[in-house]
Amino acid sequence: MTHRRSFLVVALAGLLGVAVACRTTPEAPSPRAAIDRDLLDVTVPRLHRLYAEKTYTVTKVVQWHVDRIDRYNGVYGAIETVFRREALAQAAREDAEAAKGGGARGSLWGVPIVIKANTSVKGHVTTAGWEGFRREGHELVAPQDATIVAKFKAAGAIIVGLANMPDLANSDTNRSSSFGRTGNAYDVRFSPGGSSGGIVTAIAANMAVLGNGTDTGNSIRMPAATSALVGVFPTRGLVSIAGIAPLDWLLDNTGPIARTATDAAIALAVMAGEDPLDPRTAGWPDAAQRAPYEPYLKADALKGKRFGVPAFILAGDGIPFHGVPVSVREAAADKLRAAANTPLRPETREMFMKAVEALRAAGAEVVMDDGILPASFAKTASRVATYAYLQDGTNRFLAAFGPAEYHSAAEYLKVVGTPLFPSSIGAEDTFRHLGGVRIDQRSLDTDPDAERTYHAPRRAMLSAYLEPLDRLKLDGYVYPAIQMPPPDETMPQDGHVSGGPHSATSWVNMIGVPAVVVPAGFYASGLPFGLEFSARPWTDGDLLGIAYAWEQATRLRKPPTLVEQGLLPVTPARESRAGQVAGRD
Repeated sequence: MTHRRSFLVVALAGLLGVAVACRTTPEAPSPRAAIDRDLLDVTVPRLHRLYAEKTYTVTKVVQWHVDRIDRYNGVYGAIETVFRREALAQAAREDAEAAKGGGARGSLWGVPIVIKANTSVKGHVTTAGWEGFRREGHELVAPQDATIVAKFKAAGAIIVGLANMPDLANSDTNRSSSFGRTGNAYDVRFSPGGSSGGIVTAIAANMAVLGNGTDTGNSIRMPAATSALVGVFPTRGLVSIAGIAPLDWLLDNTGPIARTATDAAIALAVMAGEDPLDPRTAGWPDAAQRAPYEPYLKADALKGKRFGVPAFILAGDGIPFHGVPVSVREAAADKLRAAANTPLRPETREMFMKAVEALRAAGAEVVMDDGILPASFAKTASRVATYAYLQDGTNRFLAAFGPAEYHSAAEYLKVVGTPLFPSSIGAEDTFRHLGGVRIDQRSLDTDPDAERTYHAPRRAMLSAYLEPLDRLKLDGYVYPAIQMPPPDETMPQDGHVSGGPHSATSWVNMIGVPAVVVPAGFYASGLPFGLEFSARPWTDGDLLGIAYAWEQATRLRKPPTLVEQGLLPVTPARESRAGQVAGRD
């Protein structure tokens, strides 16, 4: 009876509690729910308003993002090195400045960002995803910040960590020997693309507000497309690449990745500028569109615009990575081009055609014609050859950003006893024995063949790119950012583990014209589809305006639903470093 009486008392109390709850006003949201609501997918302008209203301190905002990393990084593998203590200390300094009524704040003041692991941050190991730069006793500890990192810091941004990436950025997916695999924020089983896969997963998962990607053949734009983000490939020369470990320095670029066009525009304005450490940033033309870029962001920017669709992309015509030297005979070059073909998948074509209709509905004209960048353009682009100069770029990087014990590929070999990663020194047999021709490494500045191999073909390619823009009075080109949906990495694709997804956009790097990727809907699987625009050199502001107008007209982005347990095991590389990563900084 005692047990029964106790049960009745408890039950009655429970019913009374329910009755009271039904008659009273619902409880106010918990502080945790409120901050989640405010900071999930927060934009830079919105975050600055929250600071101005004293809703949150910088410390609270940074702690919230670090907590997200702690909660989800074990599953998604987005961030290789967490700057926990460093980021919170910087946040405390910014809060102290605010309390004193400090002076002018930078445009990224109090904004948590993530930096790609090939980008030098003073005092930290620049792994570039490769275990060889983390070798005990020979770590590549950055002696100074990369130029863009110094600019981010000066603007008040707070770096919460270094994002995972494939070894020396040499992959279309995101598996590294230094840290393991990164999963897609929209479905962890699927690829986020490479080599900025860690960056896009971190931003889509709200581990940071924005970050820098790097791009040698598609590595800002393709990952942004897999993750419903805005990815900007600036005109080459607008932003310095000094301090970024190269894959192919003649093709490399860096730019912002963000959740909105506005945030991307703010970040690009911080990153842009001439730099004596990067000669290609010197001597901007008078017509170059300069920061700030926010005035270009107009909701009606698509009205009256004319875009052409590159025929060679829809046909899947290939352009071999690093190009084919003119010394390779035409028949052999044709075979190499055919081997690089990447067909456009039917489901991707369908998504692209929906995007074309949305562009037309927003007031733009889209011209589809077989004469717009046809197969002959891909053939011209294929002759821009850069592989012979890979080690030259690596030596230039190590000379200024290497550790005390090695400042060149030769010194690394001597000190460590093993060579650098093959792609960074031009030692890949696939590329150095091409079409029956051996490609030896040389310096661009002293190579007598540089004009014939690189400079002249590049000018011819740029001319071919501009010709339809002039002839048809086009404002730019539009095309799918990737030739296929992100692949499932839990099972073989076409008989082997996926190395993709793959794009047909490496030609943008060869001529260095600006391009931007925007979210453009979702496949039936729930994975994102991305649309890419490119335009004339130095029209980066106009391109951001197009991205903004598309965003406002379509509102197609939606955030991912994250999981706290993954279907894939933690990789050995990540497992072995879990303890030290958790305690770092």
